[in-house]
Amino acid sequence: MAQALSSKPTARISSIFIYPIKSCRGISVSQAPITPTGCRWDRQWLVVNNKGRAYTQRVEPKLALVEVELPNEAFSEGWEPTNSSYMVLKAPGMNVLKVSLSKPRRTTEGVSVWEWSGSALDEGDEASQWFLNYLGKPSRLVRFNTASETRPVEPGYAPGHSVMFSDMYPYMLLSQGSMDALNKLLREPIPVNRFRPNILVDGCESFAEDLWTEIKINKFIFQGVKLCSRCKVPTINQESGIAGSEPNETLKKFRSDNVLRPTQKQRGKIYFGQNLVWKDPLTEGKGKIIKVGDPIYVLRKVSSADEAAA
Repeated sequence: MAQALSSKPTARISSIFIYPIKSCRGISVSQAPITPTGCRWDRQWLVVNNKGRAYTQRVEPKLALVEVELPNEAFSEGWEPTNSSYMVLKAPGMNVLKVSLSKPRRTTEGVSVWEWSGSALDEGDEASQWFLNYLGKPSRLVRFNTASETRPVEPGYAPGHSVMFSDMYPYMLLSQGSMDALNKLLREPIPVNRFRPNILVDGCESFAEDLWTEIKINKFIFQGVKLCSRCKVPTINQESGIAGSEPNETLKKFRSDNVLRPTQKQRGKIYFGQNLVWKDPLTEGKGKIIKVGDPIYVLRKVSSADEAAA
């Protein structure tokens, strides 16, 4: 196994965020069980239209205002839901919706996220009506069917790895240093929820995470597979659901591929954060959990963002 480049941690986890329903509000937790497809419960649910296509904040920014709660014990290792375990949803002008965490019996075919399509577990008519009333459009709430479906990540970057309903990869890491560097350039600073990371780390230099190709968190090895390219979601205020031009306008000036990656093929993208996969999920034993305060050791890195995969 690769040795850490330094005996001292490069950073520590300062926050962990789980987003149970894709594009809805996240939950800040002190610890999270980890799985090959991401933190447990992360992007396990999806809101779809009447053709089974995913709704995201790009098209339905009101999803940002849907608060999601899970039982506190759901983030303990080995916890399994009982018949009285619920995910609780709240949104402006809406009654509270309780969704049983017990596995739904009904499946829906033809669910699609980007280029992937397959079947999913349907959370039933009450959830469907709730989202119809909230979005004003036919909707269904579905859960990833781990028993029958696999959604591979891009094989050119992390062959053999898969996700549930995340956009691209199982984990996304961002540093507080990078947030601070961006906020110094913005007229109005923004919170980290614009970028929807799973793991926020502190103690490293800004954009240090660009260079990390292999890190150890606690005792687990994660591979930095690809810089995280950004769509319009960071421009959506997560407290109001209203989009503006920032931070993307500012990011274009110093985080675009022509600035960061001048020798690489230009795609007109902007980058903020690092996508990760868990490299050694077959590790035996218990304790497959990451916690706030866990140290980050860098095992391998490249010398510039120009060398990093993106």
